[in-house]
Amino acid sequence: MIPMDCHTHTSFSPDGTGTAAERVYRACAIGLPVLAITEHVEMNRFFSQGYYAVPPRNKWEVFSHDRVLEQALDTLTSEKEKAATLGVTLLAGMEMGQPNADFALSEIVQRDRRLDMVIASLHELLEKPDFFCLDYQVENSVALLESYFEQLYTICQWGKFDVLGHLTYPLRYMQGEAGIHVDLEPYAEVIRSCFRALIDNGCALEINTSGFRQAYAKPFPTLAYIRWYREMGGELLTLGSDAHCDADLGKDIEKGVAMARAAGFSYLCYFQCREPVFVSI
Repeated sequence: MIPMDCHTHTSFSPDGTGTAAERVYRACAIGLPVLAITEHVEMNRFFSQGYYAVPPRNKWEVFSHDRVLEQALDTLTSEKEKAATLGVTLLAGMEMGQPNADFALSEIVQRDRRLDMVIASLHELLEKPDFFCLDYQVENSVALLESYFEQLYTICQWGKFDVLGHLTYPLRYMQGEAGIHVDLEPYAEVIRSCFRALIDNGCALEINTSGFRQAYAKPFPTLAYIRWYREMGGELLTLGSDAHCDADLGKDIEKGVAMARAAGFSYLCYFQCREPVFVSI
């Protein structure tokens, strides 16, 4: 059962490939009824490089995400009707990275009426490059995680988004790639605080299945945290593959559905026109 894929990218994202039309045809081919395309829009690089007057620290640090968002939303809006004829509900979304870099700007950007859903993510700490780019042989992993959860909590408190993306994202690289053992028990209280803020603000939590196909070999977050969220009263749960190419679209979503059921959920949701739509599982 593949009820939805609410976290995907195309070539508008710097690490993605393919077009929205190709994603829609792929969704039709694999029987995926609901597809959200959520391009990367990094709020700490929303304007041009000249605006910030800082050089990129690596090849992934692309600026002018205002243009990325405009091009993506224009394309997705025009593709919706065609997708509907193929039996696919196409949702225009964005993955808002580091909204805490400028909450005032982020609040303005998320008001765009063309948006169906906004995923909030923390790919990098405000003072460092993306977790993907860090050298974990020299970094202090404990300090990184402390900062990660502290900054993530401020994002959850802000709450001007629909879905919190890939909670525990740093483990993809710390544990999955660098092989560093990570104990999350010291962060239990702040994770619960994040969940409470999500619930109070009417935001959803995401099961991101990308970790299953990576060295980490687990989702973001794992089942234990989905259970915590449910036990605390969380009702809004989405599923996303974080696909950046056609081949990964819908990948391991069935495992995500099984996780949701195991955590006590009988339904999932996606967002359309910024409102939750519930799907029984």
